Amino acid sequence: QVQLVESGGGWVQAGGSLRLSCAAAGRIFSQLAMGWSRQVPGKEREVVAAISWSGGNTDYADSIKGRFTISRDNAKNTVYLQMNSLKPEDTAIYYCAAVAVPIYTIVVVKTSQYDYWGQGTQVTVSS
Repeated sequence: QVQLVESGGGWVQAGGSLRLSCAAAGRIFSQLAMGWSRQVPGKEREVVAAISWSGGNTDYADSIKGRFTISRDNAKNTVYLQMNSLKPEDTAIYYCAAVAVPIYTIVVVKTSQYDYWGQGTQVTVSS
């Protein structure tokens, strides 16, 4: 079992920045592929950023590429999402997700492949 707790959401004006954090507990963090997903009412949850065990492999949705950066600190059992140049369309609930994978290079980009989820943190970007 893995427990995930997100923090760092809030309100920001368009063009601003936020950094989300997700603290994990309950399993060896370095064996977890991690991701950040977001969801707005009426739409499916989508993975916007994902990272492998080692942090050496990442993947981003086209909608946030070049603006968001995912990273992890295995010593702190924490994954981050640095969000820059925020747009109103980035407004959503952001969820941290995790799944145990056998190979350190694997990046998981589908919501259906994640086993563990945080409670979510609201990000609101005003124009």
